[in-house]
Amino acid sequence: MESVESPMQVKEVETPLMKQYYGIKAKYPDALLLFRVGDFYETFGEDAIRAAAVLGIVLTRRANGKGTFIELAGFPYHSLDSYLPKLVRSGLRVAICDQLEDPKLTKKIVKRGVTELITPGVSYNDKILEHKKNNFLASLYDDGKKCGVAFIDISTGEFFVSEGSKEQAEKLIQNFQPSEIVYQKNRKKEFNEQFAKSYYSFAMDEWIFQTDYASELLCKHFEVSSLKGFGIDGLDAAIIAAGAAFHYVSDTRQDQLKHISGISRVTEENYVWLDRFTIRNLELVYSTNENAVTLLDVIDSTITPMGSRLLKRWLLMPLKDVHAIEERQEAVNYLLHQQEIRNILNQQLKLVGDLERLISKVALGKAGPRDIQQLQRSLEVISKLKEECSQCENPSIKVIADQLNPCIVLRDKILKELHEDPPAMVIKGMVMRSGVSPELDELREIAYHGKDYLLQIQKREAEITGITSLKVGFNNVYGYYIEVTNVHKNKVPAEWVRRQTLTHAERYITEELKIYEEKILGAEEKILALETKLFADLVQSCFEYIKPVQLNASVLARLDCLSSFAQVAQENEYVRPHVNDRFVIDIKNGRHPVIEKRLPAGEKYIANNVYLDNETQQILMITGPNMSGKSAILRQTALIVLLAQTGSFVPATAAEIGITDKIFSRVGASDNISSGESTFMVEMNETASILHN
Repeated sequence: MESVESPMQVKEVETPLMKQYYGIKAKYPDALLLFRVGDFYETFGEDAIRAAAVLGIVLTRRANGKGTFIELAGFPYHSLDSYLPKLVRSGLRVAICDQLEDPKLTKKIVKRGVTELITPGVSYNDKILEHKKNNFLASLYDDGKKCGVAFIDISTGEFFVSEGSKEQAEKLIQNFQPSEIVYQKNRKKEFNEQFAKSYYSFAMDEWIFQTDYASELLCKHFEVSSLKGFGIDGLDAAIIAAGAAFHYVSDTRQDQLKHISGISRVTEENYVWLDRFTIRNLELVYSTNENAVTLLDVIDSTITPMGSRLLKRWLLMPLKDVHAIEERQEAVNYLLHQQEIRNILNQQLKLVGDLERLISKVALGKAGPRDIQQLQRSLEVISKLKEECSQCENPSIKVIADQLNPCIVLRDKILKELHEDPPAMVIKGMVMRSGVSPELDELREIAYHGKDYLLQIQKREAEITGITSLKVGFNNVYGYYIEVTNVHKNKVPAEWVRRQTLTHAERYITEELKIYEEKILGAEEKILALETKLFADLVQSCFEYIKPVQLNASVLARLDCLSSFAQVAQENEYVRPHVNDRFVIDIKNGRHPVIEKRLPAGEKYIANNVYLDNETQQILMITGPNMSGKSAILRQTALIVLLAQTGSFVPATAAEIGITDKIFSRVGASDNISSGESTFMVEMNETASILHN
């Protein structure tokens, strides 16, 4: 095993391994470096102290030379999936340095390099990700006039950008809730003032935030000559933010990001403005109160993880286009009144799994045999869903049927080549089916049915020679042999070669046994190598289907959300609101969607009527004692309007909703003592924001 020396050692005694370690560590000074040595991932020095504290593993000190020591902490390489999530969740950037060649095949120091850089915002590990939430990395660029912001999720391949005011960027960051934000080093003070310690963050060099560099990087990846096709051409701040985000995620996996196949622009004019106070006060997707139920908890009856992630986005970005809202409503209405069809669709959706993250694993080169099997099963389900949706009378659902692509060639290829019950990892064996490779079939026959083959040789040679007592045997010195007792040695064929003489018998080898021995001794290693190659080829053949599968995932997510809206409407007696461009909000017997679900059994929510227009009643002033429902009616009105503009049905007996472009809510006192703001100061700031906007 390679030895480890101290960084304190003088150069004469610094080992080649530690020279290699320091060379790699110098490229990733801000990351904790997991350095593969044999069967362990080792950490040294400051990294070892941090790793031991976070993981609860033993920290040791190793003596090196004259009175110098280096801290050391490590864990077995096969435990990486257990330890990595803990490191990343603690906010650390982790660089994984692997051995890039087989130690048996080199006499020099093993070649090593960083194969992955994993951070809170750049991860695909199932144990780090939450299946109902996106894991966005945000990139923020501020030139003092405009803000560009980008969001990228390498676990799903989604990529969003926007450009606008600082408030717009802040609102989107609040909506997307990124796991990490990257920004310019020279804007560190401004960033900290704006976001304080709310997010894990990483400051990047200023040269990355350049229009030319960002455009070139993105055009090269998307294989286009300009970014016009994505609708972001000329939006320099957005392009710079997108380029910086892509630079960050592509640090170690430049050739493994084929699933990031486009950029979507988030335009302020398409969605309702919800500032961060409103999102917090309305408790749309999270709450600061312990054990609180959010609006998302109440209306999320989605079945697939990608459906749940999309529903959250719909909720935080309600539409302003009447036609788009009505299109969703029509589909919800159809599914609400066609319960049998809805049940069939839901049963099929349950079998799909997380198609978005599944195909991303393929692109990242991290898909195991069971992932590929799940992909094949999902494509089978898509065939059935396509057939079911094509028979529906609703135009939106027919469009879904048209967009679904069962990728029949890929589905059949996986079915034909992958074992019907594959293991989780290739190393476990029995990954590919019989008949895929004659060489693999032969090696398996040798490795797993060797005794039968030897018995066949023994039986055949006994019949040919007439030596009924001959035996085929094996030992570590001479390998495979045929043993003949001295009584019968005169019957031995001339082509047999004598190997060993015993007191009562002679041992011989034949050409057939020599060939068989060569085959069987390396059979298991050869099987693993061959299965690894065949499986890698199968995964490679999935690459050209990344875009169609991603489209399937987004289409199914949409179907799932519409079905969820129908399910919730049926369970909670919601009605279809009439959404239009008039300046009227008319809600009959409106109810608070969350509070009504929290009432004791048998107690009914006291419904309220609300009427607002621009001519007769533009403002309502509501007074009353504590706990009389003032906040409830304010919130429920905002929530009903918001639900209506997501395309959902609403908790009321009837509702007419004139399209709103902004929703503000200032409810409840909340000190911000940590930032030196009293309750009054918080209220004044939030009210000022409402008045200014």
